[in-house]
Amino acid sequence: MHLYIRADADGKIGSGHIMRCIALAQAWQDQGGEVTFISHCESAALKERMQSEGFRFIAIAHASPEPYDLQFTLATLKSKNANQKNWLVLDGYHFTPEYQKAIRGEGIRLLVIDDINHLPHYHADLLLNQNIHAPEMNYHCDEDTILLLGTRYVLLRREFLKYRDVKRQIPDLAKNILVTLGGADPDNVTLKVIEALQLLDDQEMKVKIIIGPANPHQETLNNALVSAHFEMELLANPLNMPDLMAWADMAISVGGSTCWELAFMELPSILMALSPDQRGIVDKLSQNGFALVIDEHTAQDIANALNALLFNYELRMAMSLQGRNLVDGNGACRVVKEIKNA
Repeated sequence: MHLYIRADADGKIGSGHIMRCIALAQAWQDQGGEVTFISHCESAALKERMQSEGFRFIAIAHASPEPYDLQFTLATLKSKNANQKNWLVLDGYHFTPEYQKAIRGEGIRLLVIDDINHLPHYHADLLLNQNIHAPEMNYHCDEDTILLLGTRYVLLRREFLKYRDVKRQIPDLAKNILVTLGGADPDNVTLKVIEALQLLDDQEMKVKIIIGPANPHQETLNNALVSAHFEMELLANPLNMPDLMAWADMAISVGGSTCWELAFMELPSILMALSPDQRGIVDKLSQNGFALVIDEHTAQDIANALNALLFNYELRMAMSLQGRNLVDGNGACRVVKEIKNA
């Protein structure tokens, strides 16, 4: 079987859809399968990442809701490996029920990855929602749709799995801080975090700030670091995220797919919901004892949350222990098994 993945990345939606699909693609590849990405991707770095993994990459010029998207995707799947049972993965909020139904209508097996249950109906062989609150969602699907819901199915890229047997050490005082607010951060909340860190006036802190390939604010952020009175580094699209999480004592992040990486890495975290689809994730992670959540994104509010976690060893230890309980690292393999058994 050949696995096709239809996911996009740009300055508005960020890179998270593609990054988690890379995890699924790696697990498929590890079991001897071939993968092709069909993508409207504005990031050259992200395209290179997909191709460097050994995946085929086919660019699509106009994404859904443009009719061209469905026409092009169907034509691509029909023209290649016509004698095989192909699977298509759809990951993106812009793929409508009509789009999904058209795919299934052509006899193509379909896995839909979702986060927010925003459609009136889902047409899929498999529906995957890896988020912690997913089992509480009332999905309306085709009668034969199999639901894969919850953190049991979290898609982690293989570079994280080398830390499966590494036990995190929790220091008395947290000094190494990782900041990662998604692939795009269109409202530049990262700048607010920098301002908050400056308010702490702790010269022993070391901060690494990650910006994604779709972030348009790199120059502004670099300028903000000039006056820093402690070690602060801006890293654009790094390839060693697991190592950076292993280095950190705590993280500031958003309620996207990165949450599950942080949980697997047992890294105590402060989380923010920067879009409506992230609200349920951060609230549930807070209720489960993995994270502190900030509702107001002012520099002072962020600084207050930092102070609440930096000096609280017991709280950070409790968060760390809870992380691996939520995400065990076997999610992508479970999804591949479900695809092959469907």
